[in-house]
Amino acid sequence: MNTIKAFEKDICLQVDFLKSFKTQMPISKTLQKNTIFSGSGDSLVSSMLAESFSDGFVKSMDPLDLYKNKHLVKSKHVYFVSISGNTITNIKVAKIAKKSTAITSKSDNRLAKVSDSIILLNSPNHDVFTAGSISFLESALTCISLVKPITIHNPSKLFTKAKSDSNNVKISKKIYVLGNLFTFPLAMYCAAKFYEVMGYDVHYSKIEQFSHMELFSAKKSDTVVLFEEKNTHNRQLVKNLKKIGINIIHPNLPSEKLSQMLYCTFFSQLIVLNEAKKKRKKDCHFVTAKNIRNVSNQMIY
Repeated sequence: MNTIKAFEKDICLQVDFLKSFKTQMPISKTLQKNTIFSGSGDSLVSSMLAESFSDGFVKSMDPLDLYKNKHLVKSKHVYFVSISGNTITNIKVAKIAKKSTAITSKSDNRLAKVSDSIILLNSPNHDVFTAGSISFLESALTCISLVKPITIHNPSKLFTKAKSDSNNVKISKKIYVLGNLFTFPLAMYCAAKFYEVMGYDVHYSKIEQFSHMELFSAKKSDTVVLFEEKNTHNRQLVKNLKKIGINIIHPNLPSEKLSQMLYCTFFSQLIVLNEAKKKRKKDCHFVTAKNIRNVSNQMIY
């Protein structure tokens, strides 16, 4: 099976998986103040979602920042999000944290072995090295449920809507994905999928910051994806961007925050998958770009 087909099949597993997903017991508000979530890539997105859904009680931090500033973890409980459990920086920080919990897919990986406790992820997949989809969804919801009681409402309806909305999308090779407190992490996730699958030039930004910074690098026919409900501020932004020839993708998001998270996750995966199909790609960019992947592996592991 090629890696684009595997990506598609893993995406399609998500709705059935969500029907059996088990949430975690939330950490008390008192303990959340001494809790950090950490990870890299998609796992940092999951950590950032924990911070936003906790209303800032927990913090999300880059593992290398924690390692270079060891005093930050000496009195903290750190939850390390890592599907592989082999990212070297996570392992180094887990050894020095006051308490460490690995959120990972295997109980015998290197991170699990040096952590005080483990939360095991067990989402199904097709055992093909491909871009993260269902594994990300499980880690993200696990992190969110650790800071807030959650109920997943009608995931099949959200997936169907995201699939329908994604079919109408036209994008350019330069893309900006914008989000707010709850959706900015998903803007980052969306960008990551474009990097991994297509190798496109994609930027992610907070909605307010875009008008101060990234906007000045935009050109006519570039694409802006806006992950926020329609309101006065972003309607004005959309209007102004259209005037200068920017292509706008502004899907209708559900109002409930967890539903927004699920919808944006599905939509991000599906617009990237559709683009790969349009370009008749068989394999993800990060799989075929072997020299780049070798550099990544040398730095990560």
